Amino acid sequence: MIHRLCIFGVGLIGGSLAQALRAAGTVQSVVGCSRSEANLVRAEELNVIDEYTLDPVAAIAEADMVVVATTLGATRSIFEKISQHLAPTTVITDVGSAKARVVDAARACLGKNINQFVPGHPIAGTEKSGVDAAFATLFRDHRVILTPLVETNRDALAAVSKMWRETGANVVEMDVQHHDDVLAATSHLPHMLAYALVECLAGMDESNEIFAYAAGGFRDFTRIASSNPAMWCDIAMDNRDALLAVLTSFTATYDKLVSALESNDKEQLVRIFTRAKDARERAVLKTP
Repeated sequence: MIHRLCIFGVGLIGGSLAQALRAAGTVQSVVGCSRSEANLVRAEELNVIDEYTLDPVAAIAEADMVVVATTLGATRSIFEKISQHLAPTTVITDVGSAKARVVDAARACLGKNINQFVPGHPIAGTEKSGVDAAFATLFRDHRVILTPLVETNRDALAAVSKMWRETGANVVEMDVQHHDDVLAATSHLPHMLAYALVECLAGMDESNEIFAYAAGGFRDFTRIASSNPAMWCDIAMDNRDALLAVLTSFTATYDKLVSALESNDKEQLVRIFTRAKDARERAVLKTP
């Protein structure tokens, strides 16, 4: 049982976590904290949180679990504000999509409390944001990756792992850098491609006609381009090196497509398309 859960950033992820734990009956009270009082008022109206405060120090008072669910750009500031006020038994975790920068901020700001920190990342979400988009089953049957540090207390790790399992998630552990490399390829790159495609088409003179004739494939592929731009800018910059590496790899494959079209090489196109189709079908079959 989590007696007092403090959530920084009560949006899609933070709000859904609170709702999932309420539904599981494993949290007694939830306090929200953010810079937007209007969002916190709405979260209280929706019964996502029990109370709220704009003061980070007041928010963590008597909390046994603290979840930082803000944008990556706000994480370091929160660590700085609460580091000297964490109780020895308070566990702190986050939901950031790029872990190396979060870990660097935690080591710089949390000091001796670093052993209470369990870096985490739920692999779940939608293109919508804000507390109104939150729902209790968001994490069910999705993976949550924890990237514990050498300093991380085993009891803290167990507490965060149990919290996520209570939401219906499948919890796995991974090295920080490996997490960032994997997510650059599987999450961050697709968002960059979706944004780039929509930006490209929107800049064409006949863009209105193009979008009018867009069918399901276009909507499916570009859905994530409706995601929060500020949040994804933070993610791209915080995982810059890994993202650049996978973008370079993608560009090489893209160049093969261009070359095949320029040289009228139908066999090359068929080979690329067939390998991609087979790889995706194998991946889908392996997905739990």
